[in-house]
Amino acid sequence: MRITLAHVSPRGGNRAKMQPIQALVDEYAARCRGWDEVEDKGFASEERLVDAASAAGRTRAVVCLLDGRGKRMTSEELAGQFRLWREAGRQQVFCCVGPADGWSDAARQRADLLLSLGPMTLAHGIARVVLAEQVYRALSILAGHPYHGGH
Repeated sequence: MRITLAHVSPRGGNRAKMQPIQALVDEYAARCRGWDEVEDKGFASEERLVDAASAAGRTRAVVCLLDGRGKRMTSEELAGQFRLWREAGRQQVFCCVGPADGWSDAARQRADLLLSLGPMTLAHGIARVVLAEQVYRALSILAGHPYHGGH
């Protein structure tokens, strides 16, 4: 399965400020690659992100949007969701951090899963890191790796 950690890049974002965030996201993506192909990709707008997800692969990509109104899951439940996608033969999964003003109704309707990281509002970069870590954790659970049990 190919997983894209997608995000809508903040307008006017300071590249220097984002370097530590990018380094952490890259680290988690690299750790995942022993199990699945994982890439981090930024998009200039929600529309471009949704278009890329719609055009990805031979089969329809799974789209998981981070949304405060979404479903709350434990790490084990998220791992179970990835297992279900794998077993269903889904080839591409987009896990997405959206724009500052939230997802449009059209994007929410396109999503296969609206996922909440909890009731608190997180900065864009922090949400990207948490998402990357949780994808790594889910894949490590599926692989039987001790990472999850040791934290």
